[in-house]
Amino acid sequence: MATYLPFEEKLKEIEDEIAAAKVRGDTEAIVILEKDLEKELSKIYKNLSDYQKLQLARHPDRPYALDYIRILMRDAIEIHGDRTFRDDLAIICYLGYIGDQKCLVIGEQKGRGTKNKIKRNFGMPHPEGYRKALRAAKLAEKFGLPILMLIDTPGAYPGIGAEERGQSEAIARNLLELSRLDTITVSVVIGEGGSGGALAIGVADKLAMMRYSVFSVISPEGCAAILWNDPAKVEQATKALKITPDELLKMELIDEIIDEPLTGAHRDKEGAAKAVKEYFLSQVKSLQELDKSERMKQRYDKMMSFGAFTEAEEK
Repeated sequence: MATYLPFEEKLKEIEDEIAAAKVRGDTEAIVILEKDLEKELSKIYKNLSDYQKLQLARHPDRPYALDYIRILMRDAIEIHGDRTFRDDLAIICYLGYIGDQKCLVIGEQKGRGTKNKIKRNFGMPHPEGYRKALRAAKLAEKFGLPILMLIDTPGAYPGIGAEERGQSEAIARNLLELSRLDTITVSVVIGEGGSGGALAIGVADKLAMMRYSVFSVISPEGCAAILWNDPAKVEQATKALKITPDELLKMELIDEIIDEPLTGAHRDKEGAAKAVKEYFLSQVKSLQELDKSERMKQRYDKMMSFGAFTEAEEK
């Protein structure tokens, strides 16, 4: 059963009417209602607010990393564990093929349904998850395999055990090691990119975002609580944080926006996966044309430009 967001209630009404008309066999009503649906879709999705985009990024039916892997990869073999503590299921790593390209895919997996959400810790990795990701990345480096990283987390897990086992060190280690990893890396925010939990697999030659994804230093709810001590101001916080792809591309913090189906990836998972596949393969082909020193220089220059600013001349 489809899940509708608050701003999609009108769509639900029209789709319910279409379903009823089909049961009645009223073809004339179906034609009229489908035109109404098309108009409503265009009206809603071409005028989304930042908060509505955040809701889409968190949509319970939105495809997660494992959905993309199952659609995109063939001959996929999963890599388990960090060889130090345990296997963190909030991070998944697969070796296999995307098209004809042999590669490694690392993803953050939220889990769907209560049982799987708990199993995947709601997509919040522990330090051993980031260490598993780095171990897999080093394996890909050894064999010269390009890496696709799929970001989708509310943030790294802030529990006592995670902190005791070096959560901040694990994230920092990934930032360092991925910045100098000697293989092609492409990272895509497919849903929610939360703080250091997202950055830990976000350092790459190319960083892109799906059209209805978000990338933020803190959740809008956390921002509203800190700045205004008022959770009701979450929409205001979402706008102030500038977490949408358009804003981040404007600030040159990401390289590209990947278009997904107008009504969201959750309504056309195959279409969304195809868009990710095309972006990844095109970037791999482009980066393979560069020699190592040029590719590493481009990566270094991009990272060093983050946070740069110029002062305006005094009038």
